[in-house]
Amino acid sequence: MTKNNQLIIFDTTLRDGEQSPGAAMTKEEKIRIARQLEKLGVNVIEAGFAAASPGDFDAIYAVAEIIKESTVCSLARANENDIRRAGEAIKPAKSGRIHTFIATSPIHMENKLRMTPDQVLARAVQAVQWALEYTDDVEFSAEDAVRSDLDFLVKVFDAVIEAGAKTINVPDTVGYSIPALWGERMQQLIARVKNADKVVWSTHCHNDLGMAVANSLAAVMGGARQVECTINGLGERAGNASLEEVVMAVRTRRDVFNLETSIDATQIVPTSKLVSTITGYPVQPNKAVVGANAFAHESGIHQDGVLKFRETYEIMRAEDVGWNANKLTLGKLSGRNAFRSRLDELGITLDGEDALNAAFARFKTLADKKSEIFDEDIQALVSDDFVNDDTEYFKLGYLKVCSQTGETPHAVITVLDSGVEKRAEADGGGPVDAAFKAIEKIVNSGAELLLYSVNNITSGTDAQGEVTVRLAKGGRIVNGQGADTDIVIASAKAYLNALNKIHAKSERAHPQV
Repeated sequence: MTKNNQLIIFDTTLRDGEQSPGAAMTKEEKIRIARQLEKLGVNVIEAGFAAASPGDFDAIYAVAEIIKESTVCSLARANENDIRRAGEAIKPAKSGRIHTFIATSPIHMENKLRMTPDQVLARAVQAVQWALEYTDDVEFSAEDAVRSDLDFLVKVFDAVIEAGAKTINVPDTVGYSIPALWGERMQQLIARVKNADKVVWSTHCHNDLGMAVANSLAAVMGGARQVECTINGLGERAGNASLEEVVMAVRTRRDVFNLETSIDATQIVPTSKLVSTITGYPVQPNKAVVGANAFAHESGIHQDGVLKFRETYEIMRAEDVGWNANKLTLGKLSGRNAFRSRLDELGITLDGEDALNAAFARFKTLADKKSEIFDEDIQALVSDDFVNDDTEYFKLGYLKVCSQTGETPHAVITVLDSGVEKRAEADGGGPVDAAFKAIEKIVNSGAELLLYSVNNITSGTDAQGEVTVRLAKGGRIVNGQGADTDIVIASAKAYLNALNKIHAKSERAHPQV
């Protein structure tokens, strides 16, 4: 594919997606998602913001070491320290990129940067020059381009292209634009910027008005050949453009876009489920492409039409995006080699034989509880192996809950607190409430419960329930997850998982602070 008919997919799930409240990931989780993004066929993986924290630097470095088919990118503000940290972080990459940015809108320059336009222009050029010391693949973004003066944008882009930037990103940082205007802005910039044909034009749209995907596609119609997006539309505030929606729109409407991507669409649903599992952000049932109802038909008229001729009401095939890939594969009689083989097919890599043995033991326990084991079940049960043992301060030992009509629910629990078993009991408004109150009697965290969410991993009354708990303490927000066929046990696991993250006190600086 030539540059003109290839749409580059730049995934920022590990960077911008991680800025969703409570969605911060460990190094092991980032590696796991990065491997799946590579399998999906993503061209560029923005693995993080190297200067944000030592942990983010380490995660980017680790991703850069293992990813061979995709370009690994680090974000950096337009200052020397950020760019040098980014350059060091991507050093091991077979293909590495530095993505540097500075704000160009009057509201940002005056109120945030406290810089004049001339100072911003000079800093943008200097940032590109610093980045070129580490890689010849440098991307420049004009933050808040949507509210920037067009003439100033042209001036800045002229200068950074001359300095050596290879990709020019035009972001709608605050989700302010509408498709017609965003497509027009992209056309105007490409028409007016000198050497516009020497670079790849990119767009990065936020979803504050619900138009991130529409704006991204409008930019593509206007000449952009890279779209920055995230799995499930994850991201700050209302999120980013959804990778799966952008890709399938371009694929389904080839008559309009006449573009190709390198994405293996059958990996879309598995990637969506993995990101949802790790971040604790469930996918809404009516979400396009990856929602549970995306290919469901309730109306009798629709059902009749689909049965007679699928295309009457379906513009995509469910199996094309990976929905039919997750069939019943294993049961309680399945052996260890079959289990290992299925992990390989799912792209799950465990750290050594001990981890495999532990996961297989949990699989056998689960198989005794439910007759049908699906891929989603396997994804959930191995997630414990990607938790750093050093941060698992609290672990569920025993839980008993009594709940009956006319009686106050009562919970009795034991928790291993740094290896020491502690016991407590409490009443509550319901069994989950009683369990949480009993846990708090032991840990006394003082955390505020912001969210309690339950989703079934598969169908059936014996399905595993996946619980997400969001806690806040001292300005930090974390998500915890737990899965079990018993929803109360899953809830306790999720609460303790969130407490472990709070107790670990891992700090992440916000890239734009």
